[in-house]
Amino acid sequence: MEYFKSGLKSVLGAPQDAQQPTAAETVEKLVDRVQTSTLLDDRRDACRALKALSNKFRLEIGAQAMDALIRVLECDRSDNEILGYALEAICNVINGPRDDESPDYVYGSGDDLGLQFTEIFIKKSENVTLLLELIEEYDFKVRWPIVRLLSGLLSHRPKELQECILVSPMGVSRLMDLLSDTREIIRNDTLLLLEHLTKSNANIQKIVAFENGFDKLLSVISDEGYSDGGVIVGDCLRVMLTLLKNNTSNVTFFKEGSYIKHLTPFFDLQDSSERGWTQQKAMNTLIMLQIVRVLASPNNPQQVTVAAQKDMFQCGLLEQLCLILMASGVPADVLAETINTVGELIRGNHGNQEYFSTVCAPTTPPKPAIVVLLMSMVNDKQPFSLRCAVLYCFQCFLYRNELGQAQIVQTLLPSTADVNTITVGQLLCGGLFSMDSVSNWFAAVALSHALVDNPTQKEQLLRVQLATSVGNPAISLVNQCAMMLQQGGKLQTRLGLLMLMSTWLAHCTIAVMQFLSIPTNIPFLTSQVNLAEGDENEDLVQGICAFLLGICIEFNDNSQPSFTKDDLCQLIVKRIGLETFLDKLVAVTKNENYSRAAQNPHLKFKQPSEVLFDFEFCRLFKSLEGTVIKAVQPKPKLLNGPESSMTPEQQELLRQYKDLIREQDQQLHELKSEISELKSQYELSKTQVEDMTSTIQQLKDQNALFKAQRSVSGNNSSQEVLQLKQEIEQLKHQCDQQQLEIKAKNEEISQKEAMSLPVESVEKTSEPNEEVIKKISDLESQLEACHKEISSLKEELNETQEKLLKVPTSETNSSALQETNEQLTEECDSLKEQLATVKKEQEDILILLTEQSDQIAIYKKRLRNLGETVEDDDDSINDESDDFGNDINELKDEVPSD
Repeated sequence: MEYFKSGLKSVLGAPQDAQQPTAAETVEKLVDRVQTSTLLDDRRDACRALKALSNKFRLEIGAQAMDALIRVLECDRSDNEILGYALEAICNVINGPRDDESPDYVYGSGDDLGLQFTEIFIKKSENVTLLLELIEEYDFKVRWPIVRLLSGLLSHRPKELQECILVSPMGVSRLMDLLSDTREIIRNDTLLLLEHLTKSNANIQKIVAFENGFDKLLSVISDEGYSDGGVIVGDCLRVMLTLLKNNTSNVTFFKEGSYIKHLTPFFDLQDSSERGWTQQKAMNTLIMLQIVRVLASPNNPQQVTVAAQKDMFQCGLLEQLCLILMASGVPADVLAETINTVGELIRGNHGNQEYFSTVCAPTTPPKPAIVVLLMSMVNDKQPFSLRCAVLYCFQCFLYRNELGQAQIVQTLLPSTADVNTITVGQLLCGGLFSMDSVSNWFAAVALSHALVDNPTQKEQLLRVQLATSVGNPAISLVNQCAMMLQQGGKLQTRLGLLMLMSTWLAHCTIAVMQFLSIPTNIPFLTSQVNLAEGDENEDLVQGICAFLLGICIEFNDNSQPSFTKDDLCQLIVKRIGLETFLDKLVAVTKNENYSRAAQNPHLKFKQPSEVLFDFEFCRLFKSLEGTVIKAVQPKPKLLNGPESSMTPEQQELLRQYKDLIREQDQQLHELKSEISELKSQYELSKTQVEDMTSTIQQLKDQNALFKAQRSVSGNNSSQEVLQLKQEIEQLKHQCDQQQLEIKAKNEEISQKEAMSLPVESVEKTSEPNEEVIKKISDLESQLEACHKEISSLKEELNETQEKLLKVPTSETNSSALQETNEQLTEECDSLKEQLATVKKEQEDILILLTEQSDQIAIYKKRLRNLGETVEDDDDSINDESDDFGNDINELKDEVPSD
């Protein structure tokens, strides 16, 4: 201890006349004491001193004491105090001091130092495994430093530590157990640890999910008060979001585990307007909305998304989100994220879309939620993120919803509805023709989604007439859009109108013909495409104009004499140039904004200047780009061919032959396809026949084998039955003989009992005679029991014989014969047991009779000794008794043994 005290003096301060050791020397002495001391108290004191020095002298402790401290963790597991000191020292070396305890320590200089020591520590994966084994220790001094140490290691080298934990047996499971720790500080730090541990590692995410991670996280969220909880709820939600994001397996597991219904209480915000929205509450709600969106994301497999949407509707989650959407006092960012979430819950789901169309705002009179949302979308005073969210929700409502598309277009057509009622059509037209370019783009894109993959509504929209001013005739929507397009305007306005017209005219010949009926449209498009190259955004306008011009060629039925397909193609070649046209078209797909918009239907615009392309338009452009390029290519013509010299009759005849050849060629293709189908069917049938043939052969072989086995078993069973019959006959014969012998012996015994002794002798020997009489009565009762057993054995033998007569012997009844054989074998065994019992009882009777004869001889001898004269009859009795004893011995010899 004196050595240790001297080391502490050097740290705390020594007399000025003594030379003070350096920090490295002090650490070296302490490390030597940790390594060489045999007493646990000495090692513990040295570790305590190293822990105290680790905040200020991280470099010295890490360089000299790291191995010694790890050795302490390995060898001194029985002492939690020394483990705590060692872990705290290593933790300070890796993470730095927890607070500004050392004025000489400069924050920022420890990052590189911690990174270097992290690499040294995890170079051996056994060190991480050691920490995971020690974390099972419940002591706070051990468990909490390990959690902080693992968090520090993750912050420096996340991928390497994730691999170390994965290869460690039960590593993730031990960490998950910490969420059940009753000490909040350990549980909270474990949440932070799991957030970093599960990031960007799908394998660990799956293990955490299957280790009841969702149950434990939802339990903590419930205990903390859902959205009203503090930062702990936010930590749990971030871990849950990390587990689900970009992990389809965990999303499926979450849905199949019925966890979606546990999210519903989180959005029970009826009294939020009274308590207000704190910053943490808003943050918690935003993260939970992101979790819901991950579960119902359109990027998931379709079956997973549809199942999640269905469950969210059934558990009332969609209804609660709609209540939040129509509530007042909700923060703008929360409201925007709620609108995005509702959009993804109804996207492509007809049931949810139908429900959303019935949602109304709590106003007087009630207004449909769609109308209220569109009012915010076309209002340039609303936050930009909120307007984008409304447009996305509206797009999701119309996605694969023909009924919803018809309802939207119907609001644009003339009707007898109340003129004071604001409709969706009025809002869209108001936004389309407003002075705000972003509103123009939003309204044009929203209206285009009412026409996607719906030719019927494209034709219906041609009937829309707009009143320009009092006294002037109404103008069609096509004319109004064309006029606005030709008037120029801002970039978003022109792009929105071009995307609307492209969606409208694609796959709709009637709309193309009406567009071509306006004389100024084609000259405007050709002039735009023919412009010199400008900035990047102007190139986009020129490229989409070229795309719209190509649509007018592809879906043209030549009913407009001024703009037939050939005329438009010649116009492109002469006025624009084919190469220029193609370059303008290809330039659209090379634009970064186009690539970004084509990746995801969700609108991820951060500022109004990014509003350029829509996802559905990008999909349309990609599908028709090749078709448009093919449509504008020049068609080869035979200028000096043989047809030029033919008469009209010959040309008509040639045309008929061409039609015939074309028809025959089509029939030939059909026949070839039928032959290929028949060949495939023939190959399939051939394979089936071969399989059936092999199966039949196997069945034949099995049948022959069964017949052979049945024949053998039939012969064997017949022989066994005959043997059993013989054995039963022998047993029956033996029983009859024994019964006769027992009957004869009984008669002899009765005759001897009938013989009485002289009165004087009987009086003198009353006691022995009473014993004899009692034994004789016992023997008689035993004999009667034997008679009964023998009679029962006879009955059983008769029944067995009758059964044997009924046993089938033919080969066709081999199975029945085998069953009967087994029954007979069992009955024979039981009869043998009963016979053995009877033999044993007979032996007991014979033994008693022998004892009785011996007693009679003893009684006679006593009578003679007492001076009694025994008559000649007594002698005969004696002789008879001797004969009876001999008979008994003979009977013993005749009894068969087992």
